[in-house]
Amino acid sequence: MGFEWIVAFLVLGLVVGFMAGLLGIGGGGIMVPMLTSIFLAQGVPVEQVVHMALGTSMASIIFTSFASMRAHHKKGAVMWNVVKYMAGGVVIGTFAATFLATYMKSVQLAIFFAIFMAYVSIQMAIDKKPKPSRELSTPPSLFGAGSFIGIISALVSIGGGSLTVPYLVWQNVDLKRAIATSAAIGFPLSIAGTVGYVLNGMLHAEAGSDMMLGFVYLPAVVLISLVSYFTAPLGAKMAHTLPVGKLKKIFALLLMLLSIKMLSSVI
Repeated sequence: MGFEWIVAFLVLGLVVGFMAGLLGIGGGGIMVPMLTSIFLAQGVPVEQVVHMALGTSMASIIFTSFASMRAHHKKGAVMWNVVKYMAGGVVIGTFAATFLATYMKSVQLAIFFAIFMAYVSIQMAIDKKPKPSRELSTPPSLFGAGSFIGIISALVSIGGGSLTVPYLVWQNVDLKRAIATSAAIGFPLSIAGTVGYVLNGMLHAEAGSDMMLGFVYLPAVVLISLVSYFTAPLGAKMAHTLPVGKLKKIFALLLMLLSIKMLSSVI
């Protein structure tokens, strides 16, 4: 691996960690398009490039989400009662969906990713207010929502924040608490997704190489995680000082730009 790729993965880790802490998105929304571009430049076949980006991103999110979760927990912002009910559904949904992703083509995954990210960014930009009477869902509803979030998260390799944050805000949860809770849910989600992508990659002999574990490219995971683990707490600190409106606009703009980037890379 050349020096330029080492620098690219380190810079990506720096950005991913900070944005994960700031917006509770786990970093996957940034990593998948960027890793797709890097892997294509390294000569990875188009048929496998998005699967590798998804698997590598999911493995990197483990460390980022853990650092982000710890930082938010120290500020007492994580709603652990919500995490408790959603985590089971998230783990089941994420692991199951990695099997579906394996049988989808790179172009199909890229289109799904772009459409999903565009939808989320529009929803955040519109900033539709929930009814004042709306309250937090029942435990079975939270489990069901977790399952759905897990399925989508595996297909686009996000820590779930792009769905968890709007879902909780819709139920009148304060945005900063929603971001913190999303970061905590992202930790078990990323572990389940990584296990799924490693397992599925191993079942496909053509995905193997010296530095690959299933669909996970280990050097990228190490380099990205090395930096993002330290920059995620910085982002989390900023999340508690920036105004709510500005947070939402940053979130919406970022997701829209990345959805365009992903499509242009693969198609």
